[in-house]
Amino acid sequence: MKQHLKHPIFKIIAKVATQLNVDAYVIGGFVRDIFLNRPSKDVDIVVLGNGPDFATAVAIEINVQVNVFKSFGTAMLRFQDLEVEFVGARKESYRIDSRKPIVEDGTLQDDQKRRDFTINAMAISLNEANYGDLLDPFEGIKHLEEKIMITPLNPDETFSDDPLRMMRAIRFATQLDFKISAEALNAIKTNKKRISIVSKERITDELNKIILSPVPSIGFKYLFDTGLLKEIFPQMCDLYGVDIIDGKGHKDNFYHTLEVLDNICHATPDLWIRWAAILHDIAKPATKRFEKNHGWTFHGHEDKGARMVPKIFAQLKLPLNEKMKLVQKLVLLHLRPIVLAQDVVTDSAVRRLLFEAGEDAEALMQLCHADVTTKNEYKKKKYRSNFELVQQKLKDVEERDQIRNWQPPISGQDIMDAFAIKAGKEVGIIKNQIREAILEGEIKNDRQEAIKLMIKLGEAQNLSLVNSIN
Repeated sequence: MKQHLKHPIFKIIAKVATQLNVDAYVIGGFVRDIFLNRPSKDVDIVVLGNGPDFATAVAIEINVQVNVFKSFGTAMLRFQDLEVEFVGARKESYRIDSRKPIVEDGTLQDDQKRRDFTINAMAISLNEANYGDLLDPFEGIKHLEEKIMITPLNPDETFSDDPLRMMRAIRFATQLDFKISAEALNAIKTNKKRISIVSKERITDELNKIILSPVPSIGFKYLFDTGLLKEIFPQMCDLYGVDIIDGKGHKDNFYHTLEVLDNICHATPDLWIRWAAILHDIAKPATKRFEKNHGWTFHGHEDKGARMVPKIFAQLKLPLNEKMKLVQKLVLLHLRPIVLAQDVVTDSAVRRLLFEAGEDAEALMQLCHADVTTKNEYKKKKYRSNFELVQQKLKDVEERDQIRNWQPPISGQDIMDAFAIKAGKEVGIIKNQIREAILEGEIKNDRQEAIKLMIKLGEAQNLSLVNSIN
């Protein structure tokens, strides 16, 4: 293992450990990632003694600042490209109503027992007597090779003590493409209600990491099958299932959503476009109707879904800012390119889509491509071919008419100055008619043409031109 400790920080820690006669070990994710051949910039050091005091001695040795977190008994410093956190070895016990442990000093074995998974409980010695030796009491290496998530102790105890570990199990399984052991899965099912004592922010942080994984559906299937999803995001569970009337069924919108989410991951790493994929059909359960002549319909699900987005973001403690507005816009517009692709694409329809989508037109097209989940290869090819035509049309119209991020060539103030009138209904009518004329292609997106139309529209409202504008 010594070859994996080439970074100078490890020799420095070993030197300080010898000086202070204190045992020190690298533990956790950094050790795990050595065997996974994954780069890691976060190093956890556990010492058999006072973690902050040891960290302070290391900081003096390398002349860097140390941040001490007394209430947590930890300290952190940065050295070159690494962030190094120090903690004293400890054992923990928990109260039933809190995931904050009662902490006591402990041995290395005590510290390894309290770790969430065997693959995160491995340690490497930084001590003179056995520098570089791997200490793996729970067969973490074996479980890495078998690609399985197992807890060091009884999983019921592990997950009941700290219910966030249930989310972490699913997150690691998704990121690493590992299985979760049958015992651990059963323990998650048993303890799912315990997730209520964890803050929404911590839960959503883990959820976002699942969404940012290469194949997020792995995690969502685990969340759904264990019942955790019902506890943290019940609206998504409502998508599950198929109703059949008169022999007519609809697709399972839960599994369709997971397909769309996996599809969008091939196109973009953007978390918020991935959230739009998750929420694009979120209102289908609320808008589902069976009509004798048409079968199952979901009329208006895009509009209702867009209105649900702020409530869901607030519920999950996601940001209620421009990120939320992007998701809301994509949910609202996600059917528009599909409709265009099924029909003759007019310049007017493309202008309107560009006007409404603005700088998010590419993201919208990515979502629409991802939304094609039919198993019929002919249909899939046809849809995607039509989308290419729509995309080219968007590009052509934008180059010609410059509608994206459109600002009206004439402002309300221009209209008020020209006719010497105050803000009111007349100003709004003229502005809207000019906008409609541009979107319909009746006039160019040009100030001079807009001025001519403004004068004509003003005269129709019996307004007299008082001041000329340029």
